[in-house]
Amino acid sequence: MTGVRIAQIANFVGPASGGMRFAVEALGRGYVEAGAERLLVVPGPYDDRVRTAYGDVVQVRAPRVSVAGYRLIVEPWRVVDVLEEFAPTSVEMSDKTTLLPVVRWARRRGARTTLLSHERLDDMLAMRTGKDATSRASIGLLNRVLVRSVDQVVVTSRYAHAEFAAVAASAGCELVRVPLGVDLDLFRPRGWEPSRTLRLVLAGRLSREKSPHLAVATALALHRRGVDVRLDVHGDGPHRAELEALAAGAPAHFHGHLGDRVALSRRLGEADVALSVCPGETFGLAVLEALASGTPVVTADRGGARELVDASSGAWATPDPERLADAVLRVAARPPVVRRAAARARAERFPWQRTVDRMLLLHGDPRVAATAG
Repeated sequence: MTGVRIAQIANFVGPASGGMRFAVEALGRGYVEAGAERLLVVPGPYDDRVRTAYGDVVQVRAPRVSVAGYRLIVEPWRVVDVLEEFAPTSVEMSDKTTLLPVVRWARRRGARTTLLSHERLDDMLAMRTGKDATSRASIGLLNRVLVRSVDQVVVTSRYAHAEFAAVAASAGCELVRVPLGVDLDLFRPRGWEPSRTLRLVLAGRLSREKSPHLAVATALALHRRGVDVRLDVHGDGPHRAELEALAAGAPAHFHGHLGDRVALSRRLGEADVALSVCPGETFGLAVLEALASGTPVVTADRGGARELVDASSGAWATPDPERLADAVLRVAARPPVVRRAAARARAERFPWQRTVDRMLLLHGDPRVAATAG
């Protein structure tokens, strides 16, 4: 990979953006370990630059754009100034809104541009606003602009692929599916013990587009049936207070964001079933982390998370609390040794190194893009 210089731009970063932030960092480590040079650009409260073993991390001053503390780079020329100095051969970005001037700069400089699409904006905005038709029309227009701007779009699931398939084909833009992975050494079975209580766990951002309300309602459905159940929630977000009110009187415990990923693996591994029920999830890192920790997953019957779970490592149902509660009971009825071994085996199909290798192909030689998906 000599001569490959990859600039990663992670926009819309906040205190609860653990999953995608971890994915970007894991990719960056893999790039450097393969011999590439790597620069990471992120928004922050002030301009800063830190040298790390995996390349410089440049923080660009950017405003807060949400009550949860998320920041968004709205002055793309600040990013361009950083890239002028680094002179990347490839630019990887996850932003779909404010950084198109950076893409135009990269094209003028002959740098390959990759959009790493980590969410389906059409479904996400429809779930957040309740206005399905309006959201799809506006996002469709944005996607047509995006595929005509970048050299390639990378998606993480068949569900995410569907958002771009038609517009990418019409624009002649490469559309490549590269599933993400999980750190199988960090996330591993630990801490599970038999219990008469059915222990559920939910890990992730507590914002409406992640459907935490559906997960809590699933636990409440089991509680109302008289099931001895406990739900532990690890995560924070703008709807935490609302969720706590929804769960009042039920055995649901909200622990906030857990930054220690070894501790997170232990908490996931202590549960009998993990809930990841968002029907609009494009991939589901939390799903893989639970499976790698030996905990089967119940998910919605559509979306990227569903693609990660098979019949032995979990179950799925329509995104309805009662149907999901039925799925939880089906999984819990399986012998613990069988269901936990199946969960771990499923996660082992998604090692991080495979993801890194496929992304390096896309960054290192554009001729192999079509063969990497």
